[in-house]
Amino acid sequence: MNHELSMSANQLVAALQKPASEFTKADIISYIKENDIRMVNFMYPAADGRLKTLNFVINDVAYLDAILTCGERVDGSSLFPFIEAGSSDLYVVPRFCTAFIDPFAETTTLSMLCSYFNKDGELLESSPEYTLRKACKAFTDVTGMEFQAMGELIVDCSLLRINVAIMNLLLMPSSMTSVPTVCCILQRRADRLNTGILK
Repeated sequence: MNHELSMSANQLVAALQKPASEFTKADIISYIKENDIRMVNFMYPAADGRLKTLNFVINDVAYLDAILTCGERVDGSSLFPFIEAGSSDLYVVPRFCTAFIDPFAETTTLSMLCSYFNKDGELLESSPEYTLRKACKAFTDVTGMEFQAMGELIVDCSLLRINVAIMNLLLMPSSMTSVPTVCCILQRRADRLNTGILK
């Protein structure tokens, strides 16, 4: 038994004895069955920045397997103002590496963050997660540094102003934010950081 994994604040990491990045669907199903968990939550951000939640009461393994594999359909036009009602079918599919036991739920609940997919099974390019991935890649391409952060996007204090620039860009509607814009701003910030001028 790995002592470091056993001491993890994430109960799943401690129980499964593997880092969250290695969680599989089989791990999640096994943990839910062994711990008699009756509720699973899918959590996903909308354009307003609020975290939305879908709750699933788990009655059988086949149903659990189905929602973990295929996710659940959501109405994209109610989540994002730029998606038209006629083409608003989106799916939220859980990312197993984000699984955790919700400490605030009344009943034992396993929660996971989700990614958005369109009806063709492709990642939704205008979703906040996809935009953040593009910004992180642009950041790495421009600065040579890797952007690593927790959910609240906190980075090293010396990079705080770069972080604020990224946050401001990510909060813009995706139609206004482009990878070249992010690259340009990040390049200017990196240049100022390298010369000791932070404005």
